[in-house]
Amino acid sequence: MTGLINGTVHFIALHAVWTFPVMFITAFGESFVFLSLLFPGTTIMLAAGLLVPGGTIPLLPLLSGGILGAVMGDSVSWWLGRRYGYFLTARWPFTRHPEMLARGEALFRRFGVLSVFVGRFFGPFRATIPLIAGLMNMPARGFWLANVLSALVWAPALLLPGIFVVWTAKFLHVPAQWRLAIGAGAIVTAVALIWVARKLKWFKTGGGIVT
Repeated sequence: MTGLINGTVHFIALHAVWTFPVMFITAFGESFVFLSLLFPGTTIMLAAGLLVPGGTIPLLPLLSGGILGAVMGDSVSWWLGRRYGYFLTARWPFTRHPEMLARGEALFRRFGVLSVFVGRFFGPFRATIPLIAGLMNMPARGFWLANVLSALVWAPALLLPGIFVVWTAKFLHVPAQWRLAIGAGAIVTAVALIWVARKLKWFKTGGGIVT
């Protein structure tokens, strides 16, 4: 995974013109039901934000690629749920982690359209909720509204922290050669804390939601 993360970020650092398609694929993989658990999209997006303040890559393709990829990833998952839902629920990863479906369905039954918006921000729910929404025949209008609005918040929330960290270091007159290192360290620390919190279930609620 580390090689994939480093390779992807290094590629767009050298080929800024590919920023949009790479971010689209990254956000799509992070949101698509059968890739989300395997694809380190969140870390790639966090790291990519570090490249904006120095002008290595432009902000607009970074954000637009992330937003559109997230929208399409959820959309395909929702469509698959409507078309092949019960067939897919008998396949990996649900056969290995049946609790994903149970928790996702509980969240959907409780919050309806809002679950599509909220689920974007909670690890395993990011990809399973759209599939469940399709399986439960959620109307297209409500799904698309929640899907697009959540993507407009989620993608910037991942991409902007790296930009903020580097800009802050610049404002504090941190030497240029140290800015990326500080930013990368902050991102790695945040990702590590989230990983540890998941393992220790620090974010577990009474409803069984673990981010």
